[in-house]
Amino acid sequence: MSEPFTSTVLFGLTLTLGVYVASRTVWERTGKPAILQPVIVSITVIGAILLAFDVDYADYFVGGSLIHFLLGPATVALAVPLYRQLSTLRSAALAVPGAVVLGSAAALAAAVGIVRLLGGDEALELSMAPKSATTPVALSLIETYGGMPAITAVLTILTGVLGALFGPWVLDRLAIRDPRARGLAVGTSSHGIGLARILGGHPVEGAYGSLAMALTALTTSLLMPLMLPWFGLA
Repeated sequence: MSEPFTSTVLFGLTLTLGVYVASRTVWERTGKPAILQPVIVSITVIGAILLAFDVDYADYFVGGSLIHFLLGPATVALAVPLYRQLSTLRSAALAVPGAVVLGSAAALAAAVGIVRLLGGDEALELSMAPKSATTPVALSLIETYGGMPAITAVLTILTGVLGALFGPWVLDRLAIRDPRARGLAVGTSSHGIGLARILGGHPVEGAYGSLAMALTALTTSLLMPLMLPWFGLA
């Protein structure tokens, strides 16, 4: 008996590419509103389709893994906007690391503090702590320090989605116009999904966002063993 179509490479690959292309087309034709950001819409639509047709995620990932594999080259490609803005980045060589360290520390402290304030247990605090790092880094940290990988993955993605939806809006309300500051804020707080929101805009904003995302992943990895003991988690 032949395997069902949903278990083939073609299913996951076609679904992912088709939904993303359609989402991007709608986004561009409607004036690029934040709520219709293609990455966010694609996640929602693909998840709804899998639920509606009772498709196991493992079956979808047979083809989706090909897209997942490209995350590595795509991340490396973020060096392109960095290179193009190298002279601008050099002028802020001292300010950028300081901003990222403070932002990463604040994100980690806020994550643990909010869970504790709301009565969450230690496992949830650990799972929440690395939410502002990229998903692969956050999951690697959770494997080291404990926690619940599935919860960490969901919270990390949710952080990116919320950052993409509301990050630029909050910055506008705070009258923060400097593209360097805006890029650092989005890249530090909401990693790749938030970065996808700003990459097509101001080139300086995209470059600083790319740099901040990379540095936040590194900084979070270094800060967790230093800060977790402060909260009695290590």
